[in-house]
Amino acid sequence: MNILISNDDGYLAEGLAVLARVAGEFANVRVVAPERDRSGVSNSLTLDRPLNLRQAANGFYFVNGTPTDCIHLALHAMDDFVPDLVLSGINHGANMGDDTLYSGTVAAATEAYLLGIPALAFSLNDKSNRYWDTAEAAVWQLLSHLLQQPPKAPILWNVNIPAVAKEDIQGCKITRLGRRHHVQAIVPARNPRGEAVYWIGGVGDIADREQGTDFGENEAGFVTITPLSVDLTDFRQMGDVAEFWQGVAL
Repeated sequence: MNILISNDDGYLAEGLAVLARVAGEFANVRVVAPERDRSGVSNSLTLDRPLNLRQAANGFYFVNGTPTDCIHLALHAMDDFVPDLVLSGINHGANMGDDTLYSGTVAAATEAYLLGIPALAFSLNDKSNRYWDTAEAAVWQLLSHLLQQPPKAPILWNVNIPAVAKEDIQGCKITRLGRRHHVQAIVPARNPRGEAVYWIGGVGDIADREQGTDFGENEAGFVTITPLSVDLTDFRQMGDVAEFWQGVAL
């Protein structure tokens, strides 16, 4: 089995090294990741300049582009390695609820899924660097179970690991995405030349952390798995929209 790995934190990220090490116990692994942190770029492609593909001393490949770019280059510019599974992460911080729309980690997995390859995105709900052993243990358990019966059709799963000691993991739960108020406050500042600049602020408070959501169950100490879909069609509105436009001649 061949496993392709990417992320959005960059090829030097600790989580990427952990994921590659664990996956390497089960399969042949290739890592193609951004050359720097590209968190929050979602599914963007680089269309305004050419991309470079280079190999680091540790064997990882890195690209001067986005996570989505990395998946495309890995699949279309490196034909000596055909992946059976794509893993993204382990992200330094959670990707839950509405945040999945912005996540480059989830985007890498999504691109693989759209191209017909089963894909999982892994994130650790912590930024203190204290729980990488928890993440490593959780990923090992999940992969050991998944690869006993590898998916035969494309899947897209978003996995979030709680910030607890590995012996305190409560188990694994299948969850829905929660909701978060996206305040996205603008923080004004001045650069050294005195010019006005602006930072995108915090994402706001969690609005939905009920039982059964990724936010709620992760806070309770569970590894959460949320199956994702990509069809943005709101089927509930189709009848109302059709009725609204009925008889309109354009």
